[in-house]
Amino acid sequence: MNINITLITQMVVFALLIWFTMKFVWPIILGAMDERAKRIADGLAAAEKGQKNLSEAKSAAEEVLNEARGKALQIVDQAQHRANELIEQAKNTAVAEGERLVAAAQQQTELDVSRAREELRREVAALAVAGASQLLEREIDPKTHAELLSKLATEVGQPVAQT
Repeated sequence: MNINITLITQMVVFALLIWFTMKFVWPIILGAMDERAKRIADGLAAAEKGQKNLSEAKSAAEEVLNEARGKALQIVDQAQHRANELIEQAKNTAVAEGERLVAAAQQQTELDVSRAREELRREVAALAVAGASQLLEREIDPKTHAELLSKLATEVGQPVAQT
């Protein structure tokens, strides 16, 4: 066989192979490559959008966290203020109760002193009557001389009341 015919036949077959590849195979390969490029671009766009959403979510979370911290500080401040008010109220109540107890004790003391003075007046009057009866060598009847005893008790009681 002739080498020229073989070369020409191979060139024709090669040209047909190129034409067939360009006509039928190449569009399928290019379609797959375009689809792959489109998926990659979509993936990159989704990743970029995800990064943007993540950034927005982080800033929103930081804002919410700062707001929560502010509210927490406000609540703690209010609680401290309320605690101080309660402490002050308890102090005032304790002071008022102490003053009331002191006043009650003073009143009771005055009452006891008054009772003691009355008892002392009675005893002094009885001693005076006993002393007077011994001086007169007779006993004075308290019923008949009630006015005298009352006057004596008043006179004896005056110096005691002033001390």
